[in-house]
Amino acid sequence: ARAPRIYTRTGDSGFSSTFTGERRPKGDRIFEALGATDELSSAIGLAGEFSSEKGHTFVGQLHKVQCMLQDVGSNLATPLSSAREAHLKRTSFSEKPVLELEQWIDSYSEQLPPLRAFILPSGGRSSAALHFSRAVCRRAERCVVPLVQAGEADPNVAKYLNRLSDYLFVLARYAAMKEGKEEKIYVKPEP
Repeated sequence: ARAPRIYTRTGDSGFSSTFTGERRPKGDRIFEALGATDELSSAIGLAGEFSSEKGHTFVGQLHKVQCMLQDVGSNLATPLSSAREAHLKRTSFSEKPVLELEQWIDSYSEQLPPLRAFILPSGGRSSAALHFSRAVCRRAERCVVPLVQAGEADPNVAKYLNRLSDYLFVLARYAAMKEGKEEKIYVKPEP
């Protein structure tokens, strides 16, 4: 049997389909949010690879986050304005993953020294990649919030991304600490 083609040509005219079957321009804010979420998952994958090389035990959590981001994407690809009940049942997003992130944040925060200055993205490859993931997460959140405010996406999706950026920040600090790497702090340049 022949493998199916990866290309469909259905997007060649500048339109793509939501999960509900609605055709929208590729520049639609739904696809912008989906793209930012996909980029976030890729950034987390890279951070996970660097962290795996260092033997960090949190790599499994990063994989779970990537899976949750697939669910975030499903919710975003199902605009509430055109979704039927069957769509909503398959793509709903609960508060449970948000609470799990909060537990992880608290667990790592308890092990870290208190923050006394602004930290620059640094602290070794694992840490820097986690900081980069955090920045991508903030952009994804900025793309999602207008969809939530317009009633097109579940508010828990925005909460998840908000908490995820906090988790990635704390995890970046934790990775630097575990690897014995220095976190560079902001120093105001001389005038």
